[in-house]
Formats: sequence, C-alpha cells, structure tokens
Amino acid sequence: MVKVRETQASDQDAVYSLYRRVASVPGGLARLEEEVDAAYVAGFLGAALDRGLSFVAETDAGIVGEIHAYPPGLFCFAHVLSELTIAVDPGAQGGGVGRRLFERFMQTVRDQRPAVQRVELIARESNLRAIQFYESLGFEREGVFRDRIRNLDGSVESDIPMAWIRSLD
Repeated sequence: MVKVRETQASDQDAVYSLYRRVASVPGGLARLEEEVDAAYVAGFLGAALDRGLSFVAETDAGIVGEIHAYPPGLFCFAHVLSELTIAVDPGAQGGGVGRRLFERFMQTVRDQRPAVQRVELIARESNLRAIQFYESLGFEREGVFRDRIRNLDGSVESDIPMAWIRSLD
C-alpha cells in the first residue's frame, strides 16, 4: 500500500537515499548519482518546504517517491512553481506511484494555492513516456531547448519545456 503525504524536514535522509537510487539508473534523473549529494537534497527540500510544495510516496519499506517544485524567488515569478522534479524508486516504477504523487501535487495547487498560475517542468525529448504522462495531466509543450542535454555516450538531445497554466474560466 502506498501512502502519499506532505514531505517533512525529517524525510531528508530518506529522500537523499531515494534520489541516489533513482540517479543510479541511466536517465533516471538529469543528475548522475555522484551529482546527488546531501547539499543538493537539502537545498531543494528547503526551498520546497519553505515556499513551494513537496510530497512523498511511502510504503512499509520506506519512501519510494518524491515530487517537489517551488517559486524561483523573484517577485515577477511568485505565481510560478518551477524546478519541478519527480523521482520514483526504480523498483516501484510502473505501479502508479508517479501518477499518485503528481495528481496529489496538482490537486493541491488547484485547491489550496490559488496564487499559483503556472507550473513548469522540463522533459528530455527521448522520454516520450514522461512527456505523454505530463500531457495527460494537463501540461503543454512550450518549445524546445535544442541540444541542451549531453548523454553519457557524448550525444546530445533536446529538452522540452512544458507548463500547466491555470484556466481563468
């Protein structure tokens, strides 16, 4: 059974372990495993808990997923949640954990964060499954950052910026 709940500061070590596991799989995160350190996790969790949103998915075995985003910190972007990242343990992928996290995240934005008018994310162009998933949640492609990603084999590919924009209807 997977429970989705708001992230707490005390989850930092478990989230760090999760991100290391996800980053150990090529393409699991933009960061490589050695680029995931305690300072990185403390930074995004601090920002998300202070001014954004973060949720974890938890089972009896521990935290198996996390999602977060936060405003960039400038007044002109106060209505935007950015730096959105979702990580699901490789052993839990394909079981609906990511969808549950994302749906809870977006429901909270819609119901409890009326000042948030825009949620942004970026997806690697080769990750068609993720792009389709984000589109199913109401995100739209907004362009392309050509040749922005360098892969481990030296090849490059594009990033696809996507956004959900609150309807004014």
